[in-house]
Amino acid sequence: MQRTISAMVGKGSVNHNSRKFKAENVDADRSHLNIDYCNESIKKVYHELFDEALERYNAKQTRTDRKIANYYEKIRSSKQEKPFHELILQIGDKENMSAESENGQLARQVLDEYYRGFQERNPQLRVFSAHLHLDEATPHLHIDFVPFTTGSKRGLDTRVSLKQALAAQGFKGGSRGDTEWSQWVLSEKERLAAVMERYGIEWEQKGTHEKHLSVLDYKKQERAEEIEQLESKIIDKQTEFETLSKRIQNFDKGTDSLSQMQSALENAPEYQLPEPQGFMTAKSYKSKVVEPLIKRLKSLIKTLMVRCFQAIDDYQRLNQTNASLYRSNEKLKNHNKQLTSDNNRLREEIKDYTLLRKVFGSKQIDSLLEQARQSKQRGTRFRNNQYER
Repeated sequence: MQRTISAMVGKGSVNHNSRKFKAENVDADRSHLNIDYCNESIKKVYHELFDEALERYNAKQTRTDRKIANYYEKIRSSKQEKPFHELILQIGDKENMSAESENGQLARQVLDEYYRGFQERNPQLRVFSAHLHLDEATPHLHIDFVPFTTGSKRGLDTRVSLKQALAAQGFKGGSRGDTEWSQWVLSEKERLAAVMERYGIEWEQKGTHEKHLSVLDYKKQERAEEIEQLESKIIDKQTEFETLSKRIQNFDKGTDSLSQMQSALENAPEYQLPEPQGFMTAKSYKSKVVEPLIKRLKSLIKTLMVRCFQAIDDYQRLNQTNASLYRSNEKLKNHNKQLTSDNNRLREEIKDYTLLRKVFGSKQIDSLLEQARQSKQRGTRFRNNQYER
């Protein structure tokens, strides 16, 4: 028996993987067959991995603005690193390893045995969520992990880094197509192939996974990732709006404070000029009553002027920031709406494509696709030759 191995980069939807919510392609009647290896809180894992290093880092900082309050939030908003990564592994496809068939049960055993040694051979990849799904078309394994490196000279001495984590495990990146990730994924495929061999399954290598998946599947996956990134940006903008709202509330409180001061000027005894007492001379009245009152009034006026100018400045900046955030958020919403529409269209195209494969057979469809690709390549070469002439 020969079967392919698919290794995919997952979107990291932990709630979906743990079945806190179910997608359309999930058969709820078979969800009880899934294997949940672990499902820890990623924030708890970050505390476990990085709290001591964070404390050492902050202790060295002489400037408050360089200290890191929450390492998870810092990485979550970072453009260099992701908070975690996901690897999805699958043997064969729904036609030859259906989850409801005997071969599907065989795939379950193989993937289960493969996973049991994953954490031990990947000590720099802290697994916090892992699930073997048997309630979809083909058994497959989701592994979510936080990659970390120790002894770092930059930033925290223990920090998030996929590149350095894989390098510590012996995977050194070469050319653009030969990265640490691609080397590591190939190594994990070989580990899985070794387990498959013990169960009488030979690894059928068809090149890269990109060739194994249909173009429509990949377009759909790319759109889903773009949507997820945009949703993350929208969440960040919402956080900015909340901060802005708090600043506006503070401004309103400042307005209330000014009203209270106005009331105090009109009614509070310390700001009123009392009648002269008894036989107090004009000089004595001036030095003991009038001058102290004028001094208090001057001090109050200075305070009011400072607060007024600050309030005007803050209000102008808030208006500018609010307008900028509103425009940015509207652009993100429109972009997100377009991507969602594209993704829905691609989903319908995939359904049609799947129907064609069922009606005409996978081999015939693959043959037609190969003919179409070759025809397109010949057309491209012909145009290039014409251009050169």
